[in-house]
Amino acid sequence: MRSLFDAEERAFQDEVREFLEDWQDLDAYLSHGDRWERVAALFRAIGARGWLSMSWPKAAGGLGRGPTFEYILWDEVAYARAARNPISSIVARTLVRAGSDAQHEAWLPPIRSGEATFALAYSEPEAGSDLASLRTRAERRGDIYTVDGEKCWQSYAGHVDHLWLLARTGEPGSRGAGLSLFIVDTGTPGLTISPLPTLEGDALYECRFEAVEVPADRRVGPEDGAWGLMADALSDERHIQFPAGRLKRDLVEVGDWLAASPRANDAIVQHEFERLQVGVLEAEVLALKVVELAQQGRDAAIAAAANKVFHTERCQEIARAAFEWGGPESLVAGSRIQLLWLQSLWETIGGGTSEVMRGLVARHALQLP
Repeated sequence: MRSLFDAEERAFQDEVREFLEDWQDLDAYLSHGDRWERVAALFRAIGARGWLSMSWPKAAGGLGRGPTFEYILWDEVAYARAARNPISSIVARTLVRAGSDAQHEAWLPPIRSGEATFALAYSEPEAGSDLASLRTRAERRGDIYTVDGEKCWQSYAGHVDHLWLLARTGEPGSRGAGLSLFIVDTGTPGLTISPLPTLEGDALYECRFEAVEVPADRRVGPEDGAWGLMADALSDERHIQFPAGRLKRDLVEVGDWLAASPRANDAIVQHEFERLQVGVLEAEVLALKVVELAQQGRDAAIAAAANKVFHTERCQEIARAAFEWGGPESLVAGSRIQLLWLQSLWETIGGGTSEVMRGLVARHALQLP
């Protein structure tokens, strides 16, 4: 595994850093709050450079570049605290693979430019990370699907124009074999989107579908065929989900805070801080391993699951260390250290819980079905 990028990759890294100089004040990675309009503007600016479609095939309007370049982009964006990578990239990969010609024409250009924005509508109150058990149902009647059900914990759903909806079209007990994917406009009648406040002052969202009508041409891929499409899209996406740049920036900010604190020269604290530095380097190695597997066209699912667990737990560990070193001083309302602590609490849940990720790794290691 390479520990350094090659000359072309380093040049691209410098280009990204220069681009991000104009976005240093955005600070929407941990909590975007009321800054969504600028986040959307950032995505459009990235799209204008062709970077939102960097790894798409050239035949689909992309740059045809490898996974390493995507990783560099979103690792630098994470370090700059600008924003998380947009959900539209998951949608685009599925459209490229399984969309019709008409869907390619309608959706790929606005996704490529950053104009089309999406939120995932997967999780449900009774399903959580077990998506095969979801209950939201889409019944086809002629050229229309009627959707009824409830989704929850959706990031950005109150801001975006479209939902990437996973709904059951098969029999109630069909599990993963009875699911389909749809593009649903957030302004569709019968769809109610409500905020679910989070500890750090931001919000996730719940989406209620009451006889929501979705045209059949908004279904992407075959009916009841979503499970494989989701697995393929996630496999393509895993190398950019948890870049090490976020952890590096966390540790820099905790280090700056520590340097100004009464315990700056405490030998025990310094030892613990150095241990955290090692953990961040380990996280970077795991993240680059996922990139390497993706670059080689190999299955990165298990490596990505391990990286997700390690990355999110180091995130919590860094924030918790500051609390242990500073006590009440680390939890001053509105301070950066308090935000790190509050935001880190849900990192091990979002994107698949640590328990689910550990199960994937264990089943692979023990060669279980």
